[in-house]
Amino acid sequence: MFSRLERKIAFRYLGAKKRGFGSVISWVSLIGIMLGVATLIVVMSVMGGFHDTLLGRIVGMNGHVVVYHQDGAISDFDFLIDKMKQNKVVAERVTAIVPIAEGQVMATANGNNTGAMIRGIRMSDLANKAQTGTRIYGKELSKIKDGELVAGASLTRALRVTMGDNISLVSANNATPTPFGSMPRIMSYPVMSSFFMGMYEYDSGYIFMPLETAQKYLNIPNSVTHIDLFLDNPEDTTAVLNSLVNLLPDGFVVRDWRELNRGFVGALQVESNVMFLILMLIVIVAAFNIVSSLVMLVKDKNKDIAVLRTFGVSRKSMMKIFILSGTSIGVIGTFFGTIFGVLIAIYIEPIRQFVQMITGRDLFPAELYYLSELPSKLEIGSVVGIAALAISLSFLATLYPAWKASNTDPVEVLRNE
Repeated sequence: MFSRLERKIAFRYLGAKKRGFGSVISWVSLIGIMLGVATLIVVMSVMGGFHDTLLGRIVGMNGHVVVYHQDGAISDFDFLIDKMKQNKVVAERVTAIVPIAEGQVMATANGNNTGAMIRGIRMSDLANKAQTGTRIYGKELSKIKDGELVAGASLTRALRVTMGDNISLVSANNATPTPFGSMPRIMSYPVMSSFFMGMYEYDSGYIFMPLETAQKYLNIPNSVTHIDLFLDNPEDTTAVLNSLVNLLPDGFVVRDWRELNRGFVGALQVESNVMFLILMLIVIVAAFNIVSSLVMLVKDKNKDIAVLRTFGVSRKSMMKIFILSGTSIGVIGTFFGTIFGVLIAIYIEPIRQFVQMITGRDLFPAELYYLSELPSKLEIGSVVGIAALAISLSFLATLYPAWKASNTDPVEVLRNE
């Protein structure tokens, strides 16, 4: 593609102290591309990890398809679940069907109180869900009995309770009628286990209890508030959704995880796209610096270009010389930027903890970002795409200066010397 002469002249110009690689503008271009590529890789990896981790935990906790009833509680849910399992589409795609009894309460203990969501679930179902990255402290889930609780680790810390201590649950939705008016429903239960999902919203606001206990507390005997269906492929919900709509009687409402989290999923996608466009400007600015550097190099080497053209070097070769000079800056910057970006993306959490230790500030508040650790998902395709885009921009930036050099008239230049 490039002849030996073209490579030799290009790298000689690149190494020139005045206008080549030794110039300030060339160094600014290289460092700009390096920082732009590294920043893009790190940000896109963190955004990808944030997106997948958050969605995985939200969807994993709430089910991929959820069945409600417009009147509230669903009675005869076991019969309904058996009916779903007999459906061919559901049987092929659904891995678990979990009945849930859920309600909002205020949890109090030791003079402290906080809002919480109680979720009644069969302990065998909870144990299966907890196998995917959730840490359990205290009593094993399979040994939790009727009247015992499993609370989020952050919630137990907020209420200052330890395993075996009681938490009082107060609910205004199931008020008890008295001669003096309705009284909030208050029940006290011991906390026998706690869980840590790494997602602040759940760790600080959820309490699990056996399904029968929740039914008694919520005053919905032999009923549940909704039914969660978990699929082997969370992206393939359409077929199951349509089958359930046709299968279930009137009054039932079926939603998938996209509908239930539409605003959240859309916001994450928009944020990812906007961040990519904003950070891409760093690389574009660096590419324009390459244009400036090469234009000055062409002006500085006008006499050399004229002599080379006189010796028979073609216009095409002159273009290739300056394209190679400018693109080399982009390739070197992209190479080091990719290495730095990949290393930072891999070790982003230890780096965050080190910076926090040095500065004494919390750089990733769990209550704001809903995650206790900074996630990162490094995708080879994304890294290669960013590197290819940076090199392509560097190449495009060399075209005008190279064309300018190739169109230099040797007669005019040498006449003026």
